[in-house]
Amino acid sequence: MSDSLPGVDDAHLVEVTIAREDLFQGKFLRAVRETVRLPDGGTSIREFILHPGAVMVVPMLDDGRVVLERQYRHPVREVLIEFPAGKLDPGEDRFACIRRELLEETGYTAREWARATEMRLAVGYSDEFIEVWFARGLSRGAQQLDEGEFIEVIAATPQELLQWCAEGKVKDSKTLVAAMWLQNVNSGTWKLDWRPHTL
Repeated sequence: MSDSLPGVDDAHLVEVTIAREDLFQGKFLRAVRETVRLPDGGTSIREFILHPGAVMVVPMLDDGRVVLERQYRHPVREVLIEFPAGKLDPGEDRFACIRRELLEETGYTAREWARATEMRLAVGYSDEFIEVWFARGLSRGAQQLDEGEFIEVIAATPQELLQWCAEGKVKDSKTLVAAMWLQNVNSGTWKLDWRPHTL
């Protein structure tokens, strides 16, 4: 497995798909039911959502603040504080997607970029991944929101963001992970490999 620990054999944990059935095909989500062979030879059923993947950016202003968004999320009926993010279009390059999402949702462009990590959001029922990037050297322009998209752009200091996380004002899981990354990057504990905007 690609994320195995060095020198560790995962064969005793791996399930093998032996059949798949489509349950639902929506605009961009697909739900499937798979029959899997378990490590002990038995079988079981796994139902999960197939997702095209997404990207998220932590935009860092020159004054030390970060750019965030407030957006209504209908499934949870709440306005959430989040870092800018969006799903990949079919065949879209991840770096092209993250630049597009930053511009569309916030109006910002960036001089430098650094890839942080790839995270999984809901491993029990979805294959969704989000690739996390940092951006700096920001220049502000106009938002280019999609039709039917309503986003309020805000800025916060890293300390304010962490306080909001501690108080439960930030509930979005990808933003909570990004706040941890931001804290470790700012402290010098974790290093980023910064590249020009063209990579």
